[in-house]
Amino acid sequence: MTPCPLTIDRIMTVMEAAFDPAYGEAWNRRQVNDALAMPSTHALVLNANGEPIEGSSHNGRDSIPAGFVLTRFAADEEELLLIAVAPEMRGRGLGEKLMQHFFDMAKSRGVNRIFLEMRRGNPAVHLYRKVGFEPIGQRPNYYRLSNGERIDAITFGRSL
Repeated sequence: MTPCPLTIDRIMTVMEAAFDPAYGEAWNRRQVNDALAMPSTHALVLNANGEPIEGSSHNGRDSIPAGFVLTRFAADEEELLLIAVAPEMRGRGLGEKLMQHFFDMAKSRGVNRIFLEMRRGNPAVHLYRKVGFEPIGQRPNYYRLSNGERIDAITFGRSL
């Protein structure tokens, strides 16, 4: 399956603005393309109104990306690989809207449990807790920052 180039363009627009390079969390275009080439990987892009942007739509302001999620599905579980909201769109509830759309899509695929992993100290923890995720484990010194410092990874889970 070939990923839609417009979807990748939209994801990369948000990705390049949203992730601090010091943490090395952003994916490059090839990583996104390769992930979306797998049938178990899904993406959702929202506009500033919190509405999904469909694949090849080119219609003005409603097609400008404000946030995205990238997920991977296996059996009755799904992993949230990446979530991002463009910095100028933060504080408008788009993160919660992304998560709700993601939960609805996951339920339609028969998912019972969702997992994610984040670096300790990531401010997104407030969103994750708000939408029902709970910490379930950690990986000491898992992430390496651009300055060589190591940070623990925290694993979260949530039932649907």
